[in-house]
Amino acid sequence: MSDPMQAGGKPGERLHKYLAACGAGSRRECEEYIKQGRVSVNGQPVSKMGIKVVPGKDVVMFDGERMGQERKVYYLLHKPPGYICTNSDEHRRPRAMDLVPDKRHRIYTVGRLDAESEGLILLTNDGTIANIICHPRYRVEKVYRIVIRGKMTRLHGAKLEAGVWLAEGKASPARVSRPEYDAKRDESSLEMTLFEGRNREIRRVFARVGLKVKKLIRTRIGPLDIGTMRRGEVAVLAPTDLRFVYEAERLYEANKEMWNAELPAPSKHRGPRPSGPKRGPERGPGRPAGGRDKPSGGRPTGGGGPRRDEGEAKPPKRPGRRYYP
Repeated sequence: MSDPMQAGGKPGERLHKYLAACGAGSRRECEEYIKQGRVSVNGQPVSKMGIKVVPGKDVVMFDGERMGQERKVYYLLHKPPGYICTNSDEHRRPRAMDLVPDKRHRIYTVGRLDAESEGLILLTNDGTIANIICHPRYRVEKVYRIVIRGKMTRLHGAKLEAGVWLAEGKASPARVSRPEYDAKRDESSLEMTLFEGRNREIRRVFARVGLKVKKLIRTRIGPLDIGTMRRGEVAVLAPTDLRFVYEAERLYEANKEMWNAELPAPSKHRGPRPSGPKRGPERGPGRPAGGRDKPSGGRPTGGGGPRRDEGEAKPPKRPGRRYYP
């Protein structure tokens, strides 16, 4: 392209998408790399979004290393507990990618499992595959086997299937199997199917309905099943093993209007309360405008209804309420 620093209708590929295709990370991570000023195009630092590049013509550098299209690799890992799904960690905790014997390619995890959880995780340098698997609109199923403390009821299951509100918005509805309760251990086990994977989503949605997760294992991603894979075991996938990803993309394009309408709406910001005079009880005769008048005893009077005559029985007290004579 004539000027890689110009955005808009120029031909080429968006920079963050190109970086993801080169194995620099997911598209979202690549956006952060650009904002941090770690990327340059034809020797010029880039820190804004919308830049387009022409593969094979423009020189793209990331952290001083020239980026180019590399062979796509796909690994399926049974992540053990105690490993984190990130490319860098300042605390030097063990990473899931350290279990994959591939030092030639810049791979990253597709989605995440928190350190306490275990199960299937896909590692690749293919940003397109990662985007389709992670985004809930493509409806790629992720199945989890969960053990929770206590007994799970049908009401709990109905709330989870309807979708639970979290701080960043409503979680997508889930499918929950009938739980099996172990009275001796006082725990319930079940399977849960999700289309998305927010940060610690399962533990958070169960906490919202009053349940605590003891154990969490992801057993399936689309048709990829954990089967007999042992903890720490890695399987090399061929592109043909990921045909389901492109099928999911095709189904979305055919049904996107209906599917998008079914996705949960984003959280609505309530905003500040409208300013204006506070509404309250009408001022009775003899009551000052500044508030309740206090007698020498210090107890507020007035504005609380008719006064009790002497000798009249006190009303019964209720927990959590304060009554004045």
